Amino acid sequence: MEVYLDNSATTRVFPETAELVTRIMCEDYGNPSSLHIKGVQAERHIRNAKETLARLMKVKEKEICFTSGGTEADNLALIGCAMANYRAGRHLITTRIEHPAILQPMHYLEDQGFRVTYLSVDKQGRISLEELRDSLRQDTILVSIMHTNNEIGAIEPIAEAGELIKKINPDTLFHVDAVQGFGKFRLYPRKMGVDLLSVSGHKIHAPKGTGVLYVGENVKIHNIIYGGGQQKNLRSGTENVAGIAGMAHSAQKLYANLEEDTSRLYELKEYLVKGLRGIGDVQINGPAVSEGAPHIVSASVRGVRSEVLLHALEDKGIYVSAGSACSSNKPHTGASATLKGIGLDKDMAASTIRFSMSVYTTRGELDYTLQAMYDMIPMLRKYIRKA
Repeated sequence: MEVYLDNSATTRVFPETAELVTRIMCEDYGNPSSLHIKGVQAERHIRNAKETLARLMKVKEKEICFTSGGTEADNLALIGCAMANYRAGRHLITTRIEHPAILQPMHYLEDQGFRVTYLSVDKQGRISLEELRDSLRQDTILVSIMHTNNEIGAIEPIAEAGELIKKINPDTLFHVDAVQGFGKFRLYPRKMGVDLLSVSGHKIHAPKGTGVLYVGENVKIHNIIYGGGQQKNLRSGTENVAGIAGMAHSAQKLYANLEEDTSRLYELKEYLVKGLRGIGDVQINGPAVSEGAPHIVSASVRGVRSEVLLHALEDKGIYVSAGSACSSNKPHTGASATLKGIGLDKDMAASTIRFSMSVYTTRGELDYTLQAMYDMIPMLRKYIRKA
């Protein structure tokens, strides 16, 4: 039996989406900038995708910018806005538990002379609105807070943060990394006071190499990629027509059954958490089941290193993660910023694995996973103690 529980790293593409992508690559393969019919056909797919995504987020089509993924969307938002608005101030705010696609650009901007305040989080991974309020200054030009944490599933108070930011300084831009939240929640940037919002296609059953950055029409932002001036000169480069169309198709499919799918995921999550706690000496990290993301469970298995457990599960055809996929293959970086941020000690952080589900996950798969863990963990603990 094969059980894939690493959907926060990437998702299986919907078959219908794969068919659409293949058809466009083989039939409507024109360059969308070309003036002939092949180009017109390709450009129509982009226009339709913009219409779909704008409708899902209740924004204007001209506010949709396609990127190569969440990382590029985050970099464009942070670096593009910082460089465009530096005359108004050089102070930025983010959190300690952001994805590297946020933290690394922030470090780069610090090297360029910007000052960054990193907000702390509580044991559930949530920021303090009071700390955010106290950190905001008249020279704060940008705040970036993720919607859903990719490791522990913490959901940040985005709407409250947006209201607070705009109340203190209406000119401060608010960016949200919604890579893990889009497709799980109905996100309306304007209603939440969000100026920029990042989305990744391969987290929502669409092809890798696709992403979106929502950019409010009044946002001052510079491009960071130079070339042919596509997408109103904000993001040069020939658009990935097939990927863009596939991303919009998958998004529409997810949102068509969002409430039903989310409810089922929360039931599966509760079932998994209960089963994990039954093993003994297993700590569930992050918020309570109903207060976090529906698809993410972070568990620390005392006495068993995450890499050992991950590969033991892999031998049974079960695929999980030892944290963020973007950093889990870099052991020299140490414990993740998220696990440090919630105060997890070094030993428990080194024994943490992440389960992440999707619309394809079944209770039978969780039963198989839990039984495998019930069988192997006592033996792994016994072996490690002897070693």
